[in-house]
Amino acid sequence: MEGFLVALVVSFGVIFVAELGDKSQLMALTFATRLRPLPVLVGITVATAVVHLVSVAVGYGLGAALPTEWIALFAGVAFLGFGAWTLRGDRLTDEERRKADRSGRPAVLLVGVAFFLAELGDKTMLATITLATQYGWFGTWVGSTLGMVAADALAILVGRLLGRKLPERTVRYGAAVLFAGCGLWLILDAVGQFG
Repeated sequence: MEGFLVALVVSFGVIFVAELGDKSQLMALTFATRLRPLPVLVGITVATAVVHLVSVAVGYGLGAALPTEWIALFAGVAFLGFGAWTLRGDRLTDEERRKADRSGRPAVLLVGVAFFLAELGDKTMLATITLATQYGWFGTWVGSTLGMVAADALAILVGRLLGRKLPERTVRYGAAVLFAGCGLWLILDAVGQFG
């Protein structure tokens, strides 16, 4: 049970931070200004659960096949990369904005498909794969799914109450610093395992 809780807490925290200012959070904010909040949240939850289940399966498979010190080193470098990616920031393309603006289809299906496609290959998917190489798959899946849904629920709340974006620069810099800190910690841990 302790391993599950560690995986849950770490995955929740990392993915929550990774999602702040991410393109899919901007989509949640956009959907929330046009659709009812509950269908938006349900669509996000279903899409996230599916994408993150695939992610942990890949990560868990890699974790079983590779030595732990190399995985920790790779994970540290990956987290430094996620920090740089976060600094770069995400923007909705015109196509993504048009999809978010359409409300003719059932909201849950519209949001679910849009989020599923937006998350494929996104940093939160890659971070979940990386976390699953270090922690148990189930705790990582539950934690990463809840972390992303919580961050997107925050965007929905902000979208409904304020109708405008979060202070993007502050969120982006804070998330990048947290990613870099996690990356350095993982690299130091890996170097200790080699020695």
